[in-house]
Amino acid sequence: MSGAAEPQRPRRGGKDRARRPRIGLALAGGGPLGGIYEIGALLALSESLDGLDFDDLDVYVGVSSGGFVAAALANGISAPQMYRLFIEDGAGLRLSPSLFLRPALREFVRRALSVPRLLAEATAVYLRHPWRGGALGAYAALGRAIPTGVFDQRAIDAFLRRLFTTGNRTDDFRQLRRQLFLVATDLDTGSAVTFGGPAADHVPISKALQASAALPGLFPPIRVDGRHYVDGALNKTLHASVALDRGVRLLLCINPLVPFDASAASRNGRPSVEKLDQGGLPLVLAQTFRAIIHSRMKVGMEKYRQQYPDADVLLFEPDREDADMFFANIFSYAHRERLCEAAYRSTRRNLLARQALLAPLLARHGVRLNLKRLDDGRRSMADALNDPRPLQARPRGVRQATRDLAHTLDHLEAWLAAASAP
Repeated sequence: MSGAAEPQRPRRGGKDRARRPRIGLALAGGGPLGGIYEIGALLALSESLDGLDFDDLDVYVGVSSGGFVAAALANGISAPQMYRLFIEDGAGLRLSPSLFLRPALREFVRRALSVPRLLAEATAVYLRHPWRGGALGAYAALGRAIPTGVFDQRAIDAFLRRLFTTGNRTDDFRQLRRQLFLVATDLDTGSAVTFGGPAADHVPISKALQASAALPGLFPPIRVDGRHYVDGALNKTLHASVALDRGVRLLLCINPLVPFDASAASRNGRPSVEKLDQGGLPLVLAQTFRAIIHSRMKVGMEKYRQQYPDADVLLFEPDREDADMFFANIFSYAHRERLCEAAYRSTRRNLLARQALLAPLLARHGVRLNLKRLDDGRRSMADALNDPRPLQARPRGVRQATRDLAHTLDHLEAWLAAASAP
């Protein structure tokens, strides 16, 4: 990927921003579970890092579900607002996990309609050459009738288009005040494609999000400009180099998927099965996927340190013995709130444990750890939701009032939508 400088979009904070190093955020995927974890982690980071406004950074990079969170931040939707949109129980404009489970009926019908033609072609091949490959070889072409995905993303697309065209938000990369990059994989070449870059910034943000999150097998590939795209995590877990190539000198990364250590969790008395094979194939596959993703990401992090020696890259992840993160039922609002709270507390513990390393590193970029807040053992996620940033990091009065008004209007629109729904 080229590291050439790109024309910079206009941004807020002109002189102050020009004086400090460029700061970015890279978010990995992990399905709805990963998005919930990232919101909880961002709530903790937002209130604990003075001098840093997470919905006004220089560069955002998102992959798969991390793209949803990155795109929301780039559009000025703060972590507390995301909590209310994605996690909190209520009516109106919300991204419920059930939207990800709408059957891909069009894909099923399209593939089913192809069966007679494929069957006729396979039969003709077999009758012409009955001994060349046998019946199994001739009828293997019927595999093309198998749907490429189980679930439909159209409901998600409708939600995103509506969300990103409300108020001062935009569904156009070119209209954003911050740089946003969403990474997907070109199905026909296997190469990573960065939506939001010069060659692909005309694609709507909502469409790019669909492409970046189209996990093969679950969602059909997304067609954009005649090409088909699938989940961006097929190439890399984080794609942090996209931000580092744009001159970011402090990059905060969040990866929600780590292998689960069932043995350690059992020793520490956390609720879980002692052996994952007791959970059957779903748990075995989940652990396998996490191990592959995490191993690849560790290799990538080492490369970033070598290739970008002038940049500081900080990674935040769940504890490997966090049973809530591994066994959470994302369709239960109680579980989703508990998972977000667990992510919030885990990130706070991480910051405290690494404070000796983090404090001088962050200071180089004009950021300071708020140790008073981190040392407050009584603090909960509810406090972060009510006041996500310390006093010295809050926006000026007019800007805060504008945000509060926008948030109120969002709730009003959600209520009106719910009231007018059949």
